Amino acid sequence: MQRKHRFNLGYFFVAMMLIGFFQLWLASRDVVPVSYTELMRMVADGKVQSVTLTETMIEGTFKQPQNGKTLFVSNRVDPAEAAAFEHAGVEVTGGTDNSWLTTILSWVLPTLLFLGLWYFLFRGFAGRQGMGGLINIGKSRAKIYLECKTGVTFDDVAGAEEAKEELQEIVAFLREGDKYGRLGARIPKGTLLVGPPGTGKTLLARAVAGEANVPFFSISGSEFVEMFVGVGAARVRDLFQQASQAAPCIIFIDELDALGRARSPLVGYGGSDEKEQTLNQLLSELDGFDPRVGIVLLAATNRPEILDAALLRAGRFDRQVVIDRPDRKDRAAILAVHAKKVVMAPDVKIDDIAGLTPGFTGADLANLVNEAAIFATRRNGDTVTIKDFTEAVERIVAGSERRSRLLNAQERERVAYHEMGHALAAAALAKTDPVQKVSIIPRSIGALGYTLQRPTEDRFLITLGELQERMVALLAGRAAEAVIFGEVSTGAADDLAKATDVARDCVTRFGMSPIGQAVLEPQRMQWLGDARPELRQKDYSEATAREVDIAVRGMLDEAYEKAKVLLSARITDLHAGAKLLLERETITPSDFKPLQRQDGEVTTAAPARQPTPVS
Repeated sequence: MQRKHRFNLGYFFVAMMLIGFFQLWLASRDVVPVSYTELMRMVADGKVQSVTLTETMIEGTFKQPQNGKTLFVSNRVDPAEAAAFEHAGVEVTGGTDNSWLTTILSWVLPTLLFLGLWYFLFRGFAGRQGMGGLINIGKSRAKIYLECKTGVTFDDVAGAEEAKEELQEIVAFLREGDKYGRLGARIPKGTLLVGPPGTGKTLLARAVAGEANVPFFSISGSEFVEMFVGVGAARVRDLFQQASQAAPCIIFIDELDALGRARSPLVGYGGSDEKEQTLNQLLSELDGFDPRVGIVLLAATNRPEILDAALLRAGRFDRQVVIDRPDRKDRAAILAVHAKKVVMAPDVKIDDIAGLTPGFTGADLANLVNEAAIFATRRNGDTVTIKDFTEAVERIVAGSERRSRLLNAQERERVAYHEMGHALAAAALAKTDPVQKVSIIPRSIGALGYTLQRPTEDRFLITLGELQERMVALLAGRAAEAVIFGEVSTGAADDLAKATDVARDCVTRFGMSPIGQAVLEPQRMQWLGDARPELRQKDYSEATAREVDIAVRGMLDEAYEKAKVLLSARITDLHAGAKLLLERETITPSDFKPLQRQDGEVTTAAPARQPTPVS
């Protein structure tokens, strides 16, 4: 534990008091106090050599020492009043309104007030700037959880069984180091937890500390960065110094990408010198400490592709543990943990809810249970039902309803035919996800309506036929507008973007086109979603680029024509479904039979992902 250094104003006050007493003691050794009347007699007798007059005091020197003292001091009085008292035989002494303590405090207290005001103002400024005081600015800000006070063990972490098995070895190393050392094995210096946001990386790190029953130093990568040069490196040194004193222990650095981003080749440009110094110090500490003393370094990131290569080499972060999105079995286990906090209806089955949530992370599932409880509370229900969970899934995937957005009759009718086109195409195609709900209620994500499809199982491979049918279902909304109204609208912009991405991936990544068996564009990182724009790298000629554009356009045109043919053949169902949708605003396959799978059709789901709202 680091010692806290605080400036105590009491010490300063005591020191000033001691100095004042010392000065008074020195003065009392050579100066004799005399009364005013006695002083006047000494003056008449010629015993006074010189005097100094102030507003209240008379100070002077004797011609001959009196009782061994050559200096005297007396209080100054009004001569007229003193003469009256002397005629009456009264001795005049005189005095002052202020004591010596008042004199000292008159200049000590303002000084103390000024110093105290300066100290507290600077302290507040330092706290707002994240400096924590100049004395502690180079100290590590790691939160220290002693022994098993993290409150988390592997029993509290549902799912992620493979990751827990790998981390169990670290716990065994810390508990039984001799067992592994007998064959020459050493504990890994660093373990990097990699995975999408919300998959439980931090929770697993705390569980390791709870299982090992050792001190746990937890700090975020951004806390090393400071406005002063060299502070980050100093905090790294201090962190490892504290850890060496508390060994065996675990150091956990969350969001490592804030600290370990790849160094720029343009040194001195872009203002990255301070971060590079901090990273260099971390690399030096990783090389310097001996794992046999029992220090284990854990780190977590959801952007491993931007980390510096020197940080990931063997001997620093020896092991990488991938924590991916949970499958259906793990989702059910995670939901069971969070469901204990709410009152659920007896007929709610955790496995059914897990089937509604492919692609959800642990954090998403926790939010889902909370949203379902909020929906149940809003309707004044006694328990949380499966309907509440379904509405919560829609709230997370498609956004909240915006009934205040009023559409005119023509727009409402067009939206109804658009969404029914999606739903009928998805129901007629055997390899698409089955339809769960169709609605023309506007949502907060900007959609005027949506068709919700959900996979029936987790899948990790997808065929060309499934991708082609997915494009048909995406373009069926625009096809329905063309069949019914003879023209299209801007409502299919999002559908076109998704269908174009599928077609381009088929051509440039999967080799599913006449261009050939070649990967023309690299795989895009999916962990952070598609919210941020990415520049597509093109390592092919202009002639090949033209072939790519032609192939993509051909796949989209073919899917669009198939959608028009399919809906033209089911024009009666299209009219009936749109009419029912205009009346009820939201329907399910149980409300409209043509949306149900036909006998003999095989339901095939897409790879593990979230339910798809098709706007």
